[in-house]
Amino acid sequence: MPIRVAVFDDTPIFLEQTSAAIAAHPEFALTGAFPDCLNLSEKMKSSKPEVVIMDIEMPGVDGIEGLRLIKRDFPAVYVIMQTSHDEDNLIFHAVCAGASGYLLKGGKSDEVLASIESVVEGGAPMSPSVARRVLHLLQNGLPPELIAKPDYQLSAREKDVLACLVQGMSFKMIADACHISYETVRSHMKHIYAKLHVVSNTEAVAKALREGLV
Repeated sequence: MPIRVAVFDDTPIFLEQTSAAIAAHPEFALTGAFPDCLNLSEKMKSSKPEVVIMDIEMPGVDGIEGLRLIKRDFPAVYVIMQTSHDEDNLIFHAVCAGASGYLLKGGKSDEVLASIESVVEGGAPMSPSVARRVLHLLQNGLPPELIAKPDYQLSAREKDVLACLVQGMSFKMIADACHISYETVRSHMKHIYAKLHVVSNTEAVAKALREGLV
């Protein structure tokens, strides 16, 4: 079965290009292309996507609020944010609201298509410049109240795996980077979920960012 994808973007050229690339991919099914997040619940119910490509800057209901509404009412849906800016506050709020990935506009369509495959496989795709900003936030930019964190008793290897996840790596990429098997990555992730009291990769990444865990 193809992966069902919906696109939300108020810029016609981006909406058309992204939608066309998804529709042309044999493993994806474009189920909705929308210029805004108004009446979002109805649009989600009619299109029934598994993955949403969401523009951040839209009139009325912006993308981050749209993301929050989707994660509240359709928590199993993966939401990949797109924006023309890699500003720290946008990245931080998007990830903490439950974004599954974060891409800058202007890249090749292949990046969007690869990000859809990545989130379904357990990754958290980010454009390289966004990943650098995330690392900067973790290392230097978080407010003091977010840096203070409880001890979750993560092992050194679990922290390595979590850090890779924050950088947008899929489980396969984490396995290669850490020189461990795919199944070992899955085992570590189960332990990380239990220790952080989360149930998804998105929640794990958001908690790592909020609390400066890696």
